Amino acid sequence: MTDPLVWTATIALIVGLFVFDFAVVIRKPHEPSFKESALWSLFYIALAIIFGVVLHVWHDEFVTGEFFAGYITEKALSVDNLFVFLVIMTRFAVPPKYRSRVLLVGIAIALVLRGVFIAAGAAALDAFSALFYVFGAFLIYTAWGLARENKDEDAEEEYEEGRLVRGVRRLFPVTDGYREGHVFVRELGRRMATPMLLVMVAIGSTDVLFALDSIPAIFGLTQDPFIVFTANAFALLGLRQLYFLVQGLLQRLVFLHYGLAAILAFIGVKLVLHALHENNLPFINGGEHLEVPEISTGTSLTVIIGILVVATVASLIATRGKSANLAAKVQAESGGEALEATTGDAVGGSPADGVVREGGERDGTVAEGVVPDERR
Repeated sequence: MTDPLVWTATIALIVGLFVFDFAVVIRKPHEPSFKESALWSLFYIALAIIFGVVLHVWHDEFVTGEFFAGYITEKALSVDNLFVFLVIMTRFAVPPKYRSRVLLVGIAIALVLRGVFIAAGAAALDAFSALFYVFGAFLIYTAWGLARENKDEDAEEEYEEGRLVRGVRRLFPVTDGYREGHVFVRELGRRMATPMLLVMVAIGSTDVLFALDSIPAIFGLTQDPFIVFTANAFALLGLRQLYFLVQGLLQRLVFLHYGLAAILAFIGVKLVLHALHENNLPFINGGEHLEVPEISTGTSLTVIIGILVVATVASLIATRGKSANLAAKVQAESGGEALEATTGDAVGGSPADGVVREGGERDGTVAEGVVPDERR
């Protein structure tokens, strides 16, 4: 899959889909309904299936199997990202109607950075096949850590700003409100960022951290950079809609991390077996390959789907009867965040500092040192 024309056409298709999605979001900022999110999620899943079928027609079944195995793995791992996205959205008190825009820009940033990771990973594996041992061991270690995580449904996750977010704060003064969803505004005669920029950078950079295990995982299923990139791209394309579709169910997926740990461990073992089969390290079997069984793509696909089904069904059974309480909690949080979005508390200040409403006014007075957006 190294034909430059194929790469160009595929990248153009993915960019076009992001532009289309962004145009739809920009046209009317709103909080998508369950029905709208479900339809768009099905649309992007259908696109991935069509792409896989085209691969089968154009190339062969083995490549198609690798794509679907990679796509399902990346999609499953991206669901775990949504837990963190929800924490970030709450931390920055993003109004529900702006969350689609924030997610889409953050995901676009993540895809670009993942592309860099994928290119580097492919080049490294070509040059040093022994990296398969490293990737395999890393995935097994990650799986162990993930399985040991405490996922108590009542525990509140904390979000700590990363270096990129802190760097943005140093570069730009930040307003204390979302200013009708603008990323930059002009106030006090100077250009200022709004919390929209901070949360977009936070989501994009956080997703890249998740890529540290998802990229090695998909390289355990295929070594074709084209399949690795497209599986990642199609998994990320529908992530925005998936967030709104499952946000009420996220806290019910109490066994998902065990399922993801099992998948990562399985792929880690698969990578180690592949490394032994292709071995050229002189201190292992004298540099000769070992006759070990290799796990086929079909087996990988079956195991991954089976683990996800078991983890999801077990989670829903274990938390049945709690869905109404969780839905009420999500509803209350969503309603409260719209009010919190204009307070300094959500973005590093405090209400006592002088809170400016979206229109630039405060109860009775204008906040000291802050003036409304000049375009209003």
